[in-house]
Amino acid sequence: MTTTAPRLGTALARLLILAAALLGTLLAGAAPASAHAALTGSDPKDGAVVATAPKEVNLTFSEQVAMSTDSIRVLDPAGRRADTGEIRDLCSGAIVRYGVGLRAGLPDGTYTVAWQTVSADSHPISGAFTFSIGAPSTTSVALPDRSAGGGIVGTLYGLARYLSYAGFAVLVGGGAFVLACWPRGASVRPVQQTVVRGWLTLTGATLVMLLLRNPYTGSGELSDAFDLAGLKTVLETKTGAALTSRLLLLGAAALFVAVLFGSYARRTDPKEKKDLSFGLALGGTVVAAGIAGTWALAEHASTGIQPGIAMPVDILHLLAVAAWFGGLTVLLVSLYRTPYVDRSAVERFSRVAFGAVLVLAATGLYQSWRQVGSWSALTGTRYGQLLLVKIGLVCVLIGIAWISRRWTRRLADAKPTGEAPHEADETGEAEEAGEAGTAEGSGETEETTEKTADGTTVDAGGPATDEAATDPERAAQLARQRVAVATARRKRERDADPERAGLRRSVLTEAAVAVVLLAVTTVLTSTEPGRTEEEAARGGNASSGPAAVPDRPVDIRLPFDTGGAEGKGIVRLSLDPGRTGANALHLYVERPNGKPLDVPEVKVALTLDAKDIGPLPVAPDRIQTGHWSASGVQIPISGDWRIQVTVRTSEIDQTTVEKNVKIG
Repeated sequence: MTTTAPRLGTALARLLILAAALLGTLLAGAAPASAHAALTGSDPKDGAVVATAPKEVNLTFSEQVAMSTDSIRVLDPAGRRADTGEIRDLCSGAIVRYGVGLRAGLPDGTYTVAWQTVSADSHPISGAFTFSIGAPSTTSVALPDRSAGGGIVGTLYGLARYLSYAGFAVLVGGGAFVLACWPRGASVRPVQQTVVRGWLTLTGATLVMLLLRNPYTGSGELSDAFDLAGLKTVLETKTGAALTSRLLLLGAAALFVAVLFGSYARRTDPKEKKDLSFGLALGGTVVAAGIAGTWALAEHASTGIQPGIAMPVDILHLLAVAAWFGGLTVLLVSLYRTPYVDRSAVERFSRVAFGAVLVLAATGLYQSWRQVGSWSALTGTRYGQLLLVKIGLVCVLIGIAWISRRWTRRLADAKPTGEAPHEADETGEAEEAGEAGTAEGSGETEETTEKTADGTTVDAGGPATDEAATDPERAAQLARQRVAVATARRKRERDADPERAGLRRSVLTEAAVAVVLLAVTTVLTSTEPGRTEEEAARGGNASSGPAAVPDRPVDIRLPFDTGGAEGKGIVRLSLDPGRTGANALHLYVERPNGKPLDVPEVKVALTLDAKDIGPLPVAPDRIQTGHWSASGVQIPISGDWRIQVTVRTSEIDQTTVEKNVKIG
């Protein structure tokens, strides 16, 4: 009989069009959200040249962050600490701002600010920038070339994250598959092994993440994974509490697995089995939701807008992923490693998977709106681009799942042409070996032969049993041959069923795409959301107009020497408030000893070379000896202004000194 692959129905296309329309509507009307902190401002700003040393350095973030005593470091041109090490909480309302005090008497030069902290969604963030006092200078400080959470520790932590998601899916989805779709699977050895391996993987990955958390958010050194003081600090954080809770819940999950594959698998009374099944389903759901909650409480869902909605939605999303991917994994193992799978079990899983897809679509649309927020972020940020890749993979996966569903229907509609394979032999080949040995020892004399998978003809029963009765080695050999014969027979039966073979191929393809999709999802959960990235960029652009020292006057000191008698001195210039618009200018001319110096003329000119503005002349009035002033000095736009001061000390002796300052 010729079997053709089923065609993809129009209902799938309609479902995808509806999902795209909903996504467009949500993104078009999205409001700003908040998750995954980003640096949105600093004082002084990156690259600023300030006239005098500020008293502190302030950093502003898009969301709450966890600060330690070493989160902000300021280094002088020689690489020495220039800060006091005292972190100041300057948060006010929705503004998240922290600062660190600077030492007094800092000399002119270029200073480096290096910062590292952990955002409220548990991801480490870091950065560095420079500012200069007086004028830029060379610096021996090298900006860090590795971001927080990078290097070998970051790679291992990311791998543990992936394995934890995979282990969770197999553990929860595998248990759900047995309870909801194939109760007889509780006694099948390959199914038991798959679910137990899921538990072991999730437990091991959680322990690794707990140990790596300290170096992952701190030094980046693998040796710090066993630092007990650092581990104690981690346990006091939100992420540490979530990982510890996950380990405790995994203890309850171990009890669930033991009962499922122990008492439940051995029960034969239908009523008792039904009651136990209800208890396992209820308890398993609570434990699975609790484990999923350890992600929701510590990552993106716990921060930003609507966390009270986002966290339950995230839990539902994870449970739906587990039901689909985990059940798919156990089904794939069953199709390839067990002699027979109930057709009704495949049909039930098809319905469960369809329901999981609907939940994934609804929760995924909400999460996309919350984390992306706009069409520009969907296409112009790394998070948005990864999300598009994920959406594409989900569409491919839905298409393959639709084909699998069609194969399932054909499988259910197919009429068996002979006796169904014996299902009592589902616990593995060891029982069959025992049956073969029993048959051999019973003295059967019927001569039959079978061909193994490689075509070798073996004796499946006959006169040789008398010889085997007296030769244990020969008996064992015959038992192994009978196992090989039975295995080959089951393989031929499976391969002879085109519907089952088609289902195996489509499920295998579905599982392969699911592995890639899970990897993309893991990367996505550790990527700065598109909305936050755009917010940070807008904040950077809005504050890119440089200012000397925000919210205080520009003060500069300019030494001069006209070359004549009493030609040396210092000019102190103050521009208040030091921003665009009208400013008051005060200029003081002093001798080297600090006493006022009376000079016949002083002129000031302002030039913005980047915009070809100026020089704008300013003619200050003499107030008293050494003090000149001008009011209403207009600064038309912000930028890096060059201030020139011309001092004349006699009829023929004069000089011009200048300095660049950033005025906002």
